[in-house]
Amino acid sequence: MKHAYSLVTLGLLGLTTIASAQTLTNNGAQLTVGSGATLYVGGGFENKSGSTLLNNGTVQVTGDVTNAGTVDAAGTGTLSLTGTTNQTLTAGGASFYNLTVDKATAGNNRVDVPADVTVTNQLTLTNGIVLTAQAAAVKLPNSATLVGESAGRYVKGNLQVIRTGVNGSSDVVFPGGLTLNPNTNNFGTVTVTRTAGLNTAGVSYGTDPANTNNPKGIDRIWQIAAGSAPASNKPVTVTLAWVSDDDNGNTNLSQSRMWRGPAASGPWAPLNAPADANSRSLSAQSGALGFFTVSNLANPLPVELLDFTAERRGSDALLRWATASETNNVGFEVEVSADGRAFQRLRMVNGHGTTTQRHDYQYLDPQIARYATDLVYYRLRQIDNDGKQTLSPVRTVRIEGVGFGVQALANPFGNEGLNVQVSTKTAGPATLSLHDAIGRVLLASKQELSAGSTTLLLSGAAQLPVGVYFLTVRQGKQVATLKVVRE
Repeated sequence: MKHAYSLVTLGLLGLTTIASAQTLTNNGAQLTVGSGATLYVGGGFENKSGSTLLNNGTVQVTGDVTNAGTVDAAGTGTLSLTGTTNQTLTAGGASFYNLTVDKATAGNNRVDVPADVTVTNQLTLTNGIVLTAQAAAVKLPNSATLVGESAGRYVKGNLQVIRTGVNGSSDVVFPGGLTLNPNTNNFGTVTVTRTAGLNTAGVSYGTDPANTNNPKGIDRIWQIAAGSAPASNKPVTVTLAWVSDDDNGNTNLSQSRMWRGPAASGPWAPLNAPADANSRSLSAQSGALGFFTVSNLANPLPVELLDFTAERRGSDALLRWATASETNNVGFEVEVSADGRAFQRLRMVNGHGTTTQRHDYQYLDPQIARYATDLVYYRLRQIDNDGKQTLSPVRTVRIEGVGFGVQALANPFGNEGLNVQVSTKTAGPATLSLHDAIGRVLLASKQELSAGSTTLLLSGAAQLPVGVYFLTVRQGKQVATLKVVRE
């Protein structure tokens, strides 16, 4: 193979010998590769601080590339990475006009990107994988393209694509597997960040931690960010595409759904009825931007509550909750507890089966003073057709006027210590003492109580062995004792 070299304004003293398996170092010089010329480096290339690379041809490197100097943005050339071992590209904040990755050696076909790399014209993937660090990205600014991404050759980690002037009703293609039809919304600048191939739940794929079958989506999540949200009557159309490497166990794609969430960790809501995605492409409408991914029918992502509140209404408690969507939802059991641990069923509220629409629910629990406590705990138990159950977060409603008393927020308690709530009509100092079954005082402290309820943490209780203990609270002539269990 014949290699042509065009070296213009070259400081020879700042340049090491060009040789196989050695590093070509530009140390304070300007290195120019002319149009049509190729600078072949059979090893690494280092552009040191104070040095300049102006590339209008091709710089082909088989080793690591490290830049701490200047890569002239006026250059229109190509950096080609072709080594037979894994390579590292450290851009040092520089941009490259064209970047080509052609690494055909099995097991050594990776280019590692520890920090952001910007490609202003075209990223070409002929062979091999580009792997970014968790906080890094390959960035394609407006009009930059990506060519050759397919199974076995794509960007693993983060790929960020920017498009400006996103409006109208025509499809806008974002290299990396996303097409957006804005449906006449005027978004202006839109940034799509794709995280793929990392096999990490809540980062590169969605999951349902409450489902013991461990369902998971494809190993790609796209984030769409813009300066404004879609109008309420103008949902956008999103099309996602991926390579087989990122199926992530979703083997039957004939019944697939697109999901959207506010974060890569969810919660997720489905955007479409199950559809055929064997072509590894799927479209759906969405009334909001955010994070998008795909799973098949055998791997449903969680459909979590949009909201769940509990509030005092006179002598009653009013519970309200809403869902963004539901899949095979039989309904919700409303449960109540006087101590935050032992819950009992109040009522079954029927669900809406399978739906992609929002639904709002409420339940009124009358005369909550009957629980004889100053704090009542509520939760929802969501039940699917197949019997799978999911518990909601716990909500509380306070009952005023109970008088002086103490209760544990978690009983038994564990390594977090003993959290208690003391109720009193009068603010002032109080003494708390924790003793064992034979009366020995193990912990004691003085606390200032507010009128109403005060929550206190006895962190020292976490050091006690497993067993039964008694907590006594004294405020003036008022005394309350509570039996607690360390588990």
